[in-house]
Amino acid sequence: MIICPACKEEIDNDSHYCDQCGQQLLFCKQCGHVGLGRRCTRCGGMMALPAGSMAAANAGANPMGANSMGNPMANPMANPMGQPVGTPTGTPGAGAAVRPGVNISVTPSASVQRPANVQQAQPAQQQPVASRAASVQNIAASISVGPAISIASSGTARASMPMMTLVNDSLNIRITAINGAIIGRRKGPYVQIFGQQSYVSGIHAQLKYKSGEGWFVIDLNSSNGTRINQTPIQPETENALKHGDVLTIANINLQVEIR
Repeated sequence: MIICPACKEEIDNDSHYCDQCGQQLLFCKQCGHVGLGRRCTRCGGMMALPAGSMAAANAGANPMGANSMGNPMANPMANPMGQPVGTPTGTPGAGAAVRPGVNISVTPSASVQRPANVQQAQPAQQQPVASRAASVQNIAASISVGPAISIASSGTARASMPMMTLVNDSLNIRITAINGAIIGRRKGPYVQIFGQQSYVSGIHAQLKYKSGEGWFVIDLNSSNGTRINQTPIQPETENALKHGDVLTIANINLQVEIR
């Protein structure tokens, strides 16, 4: 066991986050001591993210992300010569970008004279009252009033988020899922439900909804894990939930209902 440097609680040796307070852990490269700063307070070595964590993988994937000069893709609005894309090489027209320090004069466009033999367009004749009434009836016919109001000219309406409920009747648990909500003993909107469940981590899992794909659950490096239909899921990965699945948080089974 190791001691969390933030909350001083005991946690597992292979933890990437503290399951009590959610603090991300750093380890000394030389002596392996856990801490929070850049330097190890024990030997003075450099602190780093634990090997194998998603955060460490993301940090190593783009080592030159902070150096725009070493990464030509860091500034997609610049070409190899350093000039912003779209900068005019000649005299710009209306709306053209002007570089600082360059004086550009724009000649006003000449006014267009209407030939004498061209008559001015006549205003459209006013639509008869009977014709306007027929148009109103046609518009009203395209609108159907019922449990849901649909307008024919508005196109296909965006599908609303389906409601997901997590249920355990024996423990009298009924949870309405919230997009982005944390499931945990010490954090999230369900603390009153899981606060007394000692096997549930302080920050255990997260619920997430993606438009067009559905509901997902993400294990946040919990101590006792998360399972779907008794199959353990990998930490920090999105795992789809379907109607009828059984989601297990530590030792608590929750029936998934999606309407």
